Amino acid sequence: MINQTLVQYFHWYYNEEEKLWNKARKEAGHLEDLGVTMVWFPPAYKSTEGANSVGYDCYDLYDLGEFDQKGSVETKYGSREEYIAAIKTLQEKHITVMADVVLNHKAGADELEKIPVRRVNPHNREEFISDVFEIEAWTKFTFPGRAGKYSAFIWDYHAFSGIDWAADLQEEGIFSIQNSYGDGWEQVPSGEFGNYDYLMFNDVDFRNPAVREELKRWGEWYYKTCGMKGFRLDAVKHVSADFLNEWIDHMNATFNEKFFIVAENWVTAQVEELHAYIEETGGRMQLFDSILHTNFYLAGLAEERYDLSKIFDGTLTQTHPFLSITFVDNHDSQPLQALQSYVEYWFRPLAYALILLREHGIPCIFYPDLYGCKYSDKNEAGEEVEVELIGLPNLHVISRIRKFLAHGLQRDYFDHPNCIGWTREGDDENPNSGLAVVMSNGDEGIKTMEIGQRHAGKTFTDALGIWQEPVVIDENGWADFSCQGKSVSIWTSGYSQ
Repeated sequence: MINQTLVQYFHWYYNEEEKLWNKARKEAGHLEDLGVTMVWFPPAYKSTEGANSVGYDCYDLYDLGEFDQKGSVETKYGSREEYIAAIKTLQEKHITVMADVVLNHKAGADELEKIPVRRVNPHNREEFISDVFEIEAWTKFTFPGRAGKYSAFIWDYHAFSGIDWAADLQEEGIFSIQNSYGDGWEQVPSGEFGNYDYLMFNDVDFRNPAVREELKRWGEWYYKTCGMKGFRLDAVKHVSADFLNEWIDHMNATFNEKFFIVAENWVTAQVEELHAYIEETGGRMQLFDSILHTNFYLAGLAEERYDLSKIFDGTLTQTHPFLSITFVDNHDSQPLQALQSYVEYWFRPLAYALILLREHGIPCIFYPDLYGCKYSDKNEAGEEVEVELIGLPNLHVISRIRKFLAHGLQRDYFDHPNCIGWTREGDDENPNSGLAVVMSNGDEGIKTMEIGQRHAGKTFTDALGIWQEPVVIDENGWADFSCQGKSVSIWTSGYSQ
């Protein structure tokens, strides 16, 4: 059985000289060696800042770096040709590409329209604080640079349920658009602020049947053009689950495929919200376990005061392990971002061991942990701050151990607040497979653990090279495995660089 491993192949501030699509193509062999089976790419289409845009302020879903729009032909990450070449090369290395799909909103409209709106209380979106009146707003998308190629669909205010800028009044706010498809907001999974349909920019109204059909046509075009086999769905808590179910079913049926779908539904505490979403979507999607990420963040801050034996409590990985995507950090949680909750550097190797070397959840590696990065941005106080995220030297070791050795029966020893461990017995399909993991957030730790009689008499060493003395497994398959304080050791008999 292959251990699936995902890598988020970007971060919010990607600023390297080499375009991302070209780098991914060149790195395909290295990623395959690490055991990566899926790559998550950032939004590949033209956004409001052209070559400077991260991609989540999407403008034209059909422009993959082909047309002169928003001040550039290429996107931040390269050209259409380079994107398609990267996907093809990765697939040749048996790596699935997951495209980022942003359907909740559009931005950077081409023309103003006079539209009927009502003002909304931003803290209670169900409360309208004005009668209907007209404003001028940027709600018409004609895509003059593309001139109707691939799709002649024109987006106007009937395609949107809300906007945050009245151009004639020069006023910010949340304005509910009065169109032909419903009074007020759509029903969406999140009840925050009364109704969290509106997030940002021009909020797409999925009650409009023409919008639904256009987005299904676009999905068909996107797959036929690029050939990706997976999609990451952005901001699903703000999007009609009914439409996403329809879109996924349409894509699967049209192409006789089972596309790998991951949804971003950011929740930090209440796993019941994720359970409700799974029920609403019929288990069609994997979900990022943002609660487990939050536990990692809190564990890093609390150090030895955190009870490691409860690290999986209340998480999606605990309750729905086969629908969980586990991760340490992502582009939203990295420093200087809105959801900043970056896991402390000392705890990162422990967190990666917890997601990469266990049987449940599909782990997602974050780009800066492989390559490192430097960038600057303004903090909440408006001050310019420089950030350097240092790559983890042993991450390639942990990832390769997952590929080759993390197989077979798992035995857990989560029986102490500061020192936990587990073993994987290995199997016949993967030579020399099997391992033992011990970690501590306090002092030096030791665990007496069973790894199985198939390993009796074998010598195990710490693959990370942190603990120097070897361990010999007794005739019953047991041994004492150790680790340094605030550290992790991974014991194997078959790992070689």
